[in-house]
Amino acid sequence: MKKRKRKRKKSKALFMLLTFCFAFIVLLQVVRIPLQQDSSSIVKRESGDPFEDAKKYTSLIHSELEKYHLEEYTMVLVALMQQESRGKGGDPMQASESAGLAPNTIKDPKQSIRQGVRHFHEAVAYGKRKKVDFPTIIQAYNMGIGYIDYTAKHGGKHTEELAKKFSMLQVNKKPNVYNCGGDRSNFRYPYCYGDFTYSTKVAKKIDSLSESVPASAGTSTYESF
Repeated sequence: MKKRKRKRKKSKALFMLLTFCFAFIVLLQVVRIPLQQDSSSIVKRESGDPFEDAKKYTSLIHSELEKYHLEEYTMVLVALMQQESRGKGGDPMQASESAGLAPNTIKDPKQSIRQGVRHFHEAVAYGKRKKVDFPTIIQAYNMGIGYIDYTAKHGGKHTEELAKKFSMLQVNKKPNVYNCGGDRSNFRYPYCYGDFTYSTKVAKKIDSLSESVPASAGTSTYESF
């Protein structure tokens, strides 16, 4: 009798062990499926077009540029928007400050584009009068029209070293304002007025866009001016 009880106990224990293992395998499969789905969706998002949000405004940017007969710079402005905000937020052109407002005051993308295009137009017109190169115009979108004057006095051609020097002039005027938030690890420090690499970054984005859009879309190159 004792042997039978022992056999029953062993059989019961084995059955419970097998049941537990089966349940664990099923649970593992249930958990793995959504994880695989999440992983595939992440890969899908990462492999998408990084300019997708900014490109949505291409038509509106083109229409605004037409008012100034500058529609050939449509993709240049899309690249500017990508650099400024990746096409996100209520002020995708980050144009509030060029209108004399506090950052991100503008909440309407259409108003942002109108002001951004106006600012770009002013930089282009003034840059032509001062006979500076196009990279200077792009940098002036970030650092203001004063950068055009500064470049004109120093050969008329933009360089990052020239942008650094201009930045330091502005920092010295307002050191408590332009201090990179006190973050010495910021790549701009101590040139905390604007981004001295801005023109270079936009140039790379223009090149990337020119490879993915037709020439008829307004793909004026970085060097054309």
